[in-house]
Amino acid sequence: MSEQPSSTQPSTHPSSSTQPGNTGHKHEPDDFAVQIADSVESFVLAVTEVAKGDEPGSVVSLLLLEVSQLLLAGGRMGAIEDVVPEDRFEPDAGPEPDGVELRERLAALLAPIDVYHEVFDPYGPPEKPSAFRISDDLAGVVAELRHGLTHYQEGRVSEALWWWQFSYLSSWGSTCTAVLRALQSLIAHVRLDSPIGAAADGADIDDDGLTDEQLGQQAGDLMAAELGL
Repeated sequence: MSEQPSSTQPSTHPSSSTQPGNTGHKHEPDDFAVQIADSVESFVLAVTEVAKGDEPGSVVSLLLLEVSQLLLAGGRMGAIEDVVPEDRFEPDAGPEPDGVELRERLAALLAPIDVYHEVFDPYGPPEKPSAFRISDDLAGVVAELRHGLTHYQEGRVSEALWWWQFSYLSSWGSTCTAVLRALQSLIAHVRLDSPIGAAADGADIDDDGLTDEQLGQQAGDLMAAELGL
């Protein structure tokens, strides 16, 4: 949902910090850094495994759990003071996967419930809901997390924490929050026996020839099958 911050942008912070997890360049991470890195790696691995489609009947439930757990780690990053990396400019993390395969696998598994609608900024001017895709959002979040994970695995602990904190506040925090609302809403619709409503006028971005009512029926059938109802 949010534009991913460029990995080539320089850090404007001072060259030293006493923030949690900022143990310096090529130093052993402290407990806070290890816990955040473990949460990030767990999410990346879990979403990648879900996308393989080995458990198609549990996709929504598994993603709900994983996104919820990642947001806990993000909340911890947002609650601490600004993390300041040791280097003024972000080191090159090298080539990164484009995420196309992950996005396509998730889209296939989540059809026809991939598209959801969200107001981007609840504190901004009133606006119409915009259409997003869970598959696009999750693939983008994985790409952002992997970027920081590369820094972490190469010993640049403060750089990794700075990136995860910055990208949480500027991008993947709001993205995951919206995805979590969509996933929770799907399960609530089925558990509460509430039909999934039609998309807002002009907001349906699926060009599949189906009416909104047909999409809603398919989405409800998919969720009911997943939850064994």
